[in-house]
Amino acid sequence: MITYQTEGVKMPNFKKRENTAWVKAVAAGYGKKVGEIAYIFVDDEKILEVNRQYLQHDYYTDIITFDYTEGDTISGDLFISLDTVRTNAEQVGASYDRELHRVIIHGILHLCGINDKGPGEREVMEAAEDKALAMHPSLGE
Repeated sequence: MITYQTEGVKMPNFKKRENTAWVKAVAAGYGKKVGEIAYIFVDDEKILEVNRQYLQHDYYTDIITFDYTEGDTISGDLFISLDTVRTNAEQVGASYDRELHRVIIHGILHLCGINDKGPGEREVMEAAEDKALAMHPSLGE
């Protein structure tokens, strides 16, 4: 089950049923089933607090993924800063909607086992994000 909640921000405007079906389709492409996924949309101050408290990182980020995956069933809590999503969209010249969906799927790709910190991994993640975005019914090119 995929849930969507907010803390300190307004719920972003997107089709939740469509998004849930898309996330399940992307996960299935990696041989994974969707278990309990919680999207928690927050502001920059909350993401900084979570980053400091749980990861000992003192900086803003667009997403923090807590991975509770067991076997082939992905589960996790995904904190997304809508402030940082908006800033990133402006910086890369993408629409807010596209950037939001890129971040939404970025966390799922992490749960599917794709990393982005080591040598060459960022390129693999970006290619996986592009492939997933192309599968989205409202965003696909």
